[in-house]
Amino acid sequence: MPPPEPSNAPPALTCVGLAKRFGETVAVDGVDLEVPRGHLTALLGPSGCGKTTVLRMIAGLISPDTGRIDIDGRTVTGPDISVPPERRNVGLVFQDYALFPHLSVGRNVAYGLSDLSRRQRRARVDEVLELVGLGGLSHRLPTALSGGQQQRVALARALAPSPDLILLDEPFSNLDAALRATVREEVRTILRAAEATAVFVTHDQEEALSLTDNVAVMHAGRLHQVADPQTLYTKPATRFVAEFVGEADTLPGTRAGHYLVDTPIGRLPTAAPVTSDAVTVVIRPEALRLRPATDDRRTAAGAGIVIGISYFGHDQLVQVELDNGALLRARRGPQLDLHRGTRVSLAVDGPVVAFPADPQADPRIPSDDEAATTLASVG
Repeated sequence: MPPPEPSNAPPALTCVGLAKRFGETVAVDGVDLEVPRGHLTALLGPSGCGKTTVLRMIAGLISPDTGRIDIDGRTVTGPDISVPPERRNVGLVFQDYALFPHLSVGRNVAYGLSDLSRRQRRARVDEVLELVGLGGLSHRLPTALSGGQQQRVALARALAPSPDLILLDEPFSNLDAALRATVREEVRTILRAAEATAVFVTHDQEEALSLTDNVAVMHAGRLHQVADPQTLYTKPATRFVAEFVGEADTLPGTRAGHYLVDTPIGRLPTAAPVTSDAVTVVIRPEALRLRPATDDRRTAAGAGIVIGISYFGHDQLVQVELDNGALLRARRGPQLDLHRGTRVSLAVDGPVVAFPADPQADPRIPSDDEAATTLASVG
């Protein structure tokens, strides 16, 4: 089910200029974020980037030093405004589910429905349990359920009060790899059926790209880019986004034209105008094409030697060392027609993304000192 069409209603969530320090540690540094109604958005980034701190500020569990938060058009955090968590109409799904082990599934789900009559509570509990595929399990204890079922109970409890926003903090990290993909697909289906708006915190790029409508990439307390998964992958706004989201290798390059760069594997077209003389070029493994080098290509630019092959059945990842020592990876089909030691020529499909070689040319990329400081943060 696709996300809903845009409307004139205010966004489900608006964050403006959020900033938070813990002592000398900068955890969040001027984050602006907007989440449309009915959309699923991921806050993606490495450990310590500040994403969990942002989620906690949205929930009202901690207060920002500066900034404003609006939920469903109502300011809940701002100058002289701090609405407590229980009055924000936000549902929370924690990493460890936070279910009460001594209460039945039904009583866990009903926990936030104290303002309803007993009959209304029972009807709402039955409704959301059916929605998450747990109808008939109301009297079970959480300890009698599988990890995936407990995840759905936690989601049902968050959905039960009909919140304006669902916040999920690393919701699949406690599941084993075999179950994780199945459960996240179930969760997406449930949230779509409920027409819910949700923000996920995750460090798992596959999870973020496959589950959500938009991905907000954070690093060192700053928001680098917010975009749909395809745009994020094909048109990264910063070098960090390019290297963090998906597999990517880099090569040095020099400007050869408005849309051209010279690299160790030849002259390549670029996806955007080249603005610096020295650049770093991002090469995706699926865009790199290899073939055995003919005699006239064995010493030419754009040639290398296969030094490793990881075979997965449905595809393979081939590692190539260029004559200058640089390493590139190529993702290929299942046919094993190359071997270690094979001399290959290289070509790239489509235009590449290039960034200024000097990080200071992109003010959104933090310095090493800034990054090290933020990695000490809590989120």
